[in-house]
Amino acid sequence: MSFRKENKKICVAGAGYWGENHIKTLYGTGNLEGIVEVDSSRLRSLLEKYPSINGHGSIEEALVHGYDGYVVATPAETHYKIGSILLMNKQNVLIEKPLALNSRDSLSLVRIAEENRSKLMVGHLMLFHPAIVKIKEMVDLGIIGDLRYIYSHRLSLGKVRTEENALWSLAPHDISILNYLTGKVPKTMNASGGCYLNSGIEDTALASYSYPGNINAHVFVSWLHPFKEHRLTIIGSKAMLAFEDTSPEKKILFYDSGFEFVDGNPVKREKSAEIIPYEPSKPLDNELNYFIKYLDSQLSLSDGKSGHEVVEILERTDECLKAWKNHWHQEA
Repeated sequence: MSFRKENKKICVAGAGYWGENHIKTLYGTGNLEGIVEVDSSRLRSLLEKYPSINGHGSIEEALVHGYDGYVVATPAETHYKIGSILLMNKQNVLIEKPLALNSRDSLSLVRIAEENRSKLMVGHLMLFHPAIVKIKEMVDLGIIGDLRYIYSHRLSLGKVRTEENALWSLAPHDISILNYLTGKVPKTMNASGGCYLNSGIEDTALASYSYPGNINAHVFVSWLHPFKEHRLTIIGSKAMLAFEDTSPEKKILFYDSGFEFVDGNPVKREKSAEIIPYEPSKPLDNELNYFIKYLDSQLSLSDGKSGHEVVEILERTDECLKAWKNHWHQEA
């Protein structure tokens, strides 16, 4: 995934851990023009680190400077408020995932963007990972046959949130990947999980999804896990794929394996894994380059509509999680 260099004036709102990654990347490409940060000491420190950049204490202050686009990397509970202010002022916006913390707000952002003819993109970073792009290409070419099921694990020890559970914090990545690979949204879903560190906030969740075409998927997320694992496994009618993003090599493994029926009985067909090459690149670089490139044209990937669909799925999954918890407490 490569793009020609574009020169645009981008302002980043929110300079925390992930916000500074946006700041650093945009500064390196010459597209960073402004930073919005309410912590004045933090803002001063960043302006010393990134000279010649405008610093603002509020979104309203930044609006008068005529930026080409904004990246909103503030806490998730602020996404709707900040995003709506920017979109109502006809600004182009990339909002970090999740787009909002409920589907009413995420749909509102999509509509505000449409009414003001502004670009709205959502930071579903994994859609810009070169390995995921390669896997999507292989799936679309039918190399593994018909999709049968997909599972995704996103596990680590921390970072623990207190405003949102592990599902809302971690699963947007996985749900966006599932929708991307299938080209669909799920018909039905179920979920279970557990609260161990903070009452009412799930530290772990297991969600199951049924997609059209008899495609099934599950997502396991946790910030209460002894080791880090970001693993994606895709099973097709002809072959299988696996990708471990936390491994040093970050290999895509192709398994020409499965079952064939002989005299009505399933017989295992198993071969050694083959490494699928792909061109390495940084997902955040790709995401920001994509946003900048399509500021003047139509987004086709990770747009506001797809971001809203992910929020809707998260919301429905969270309802399943709460229903399961209530049932479990009644049984106990």
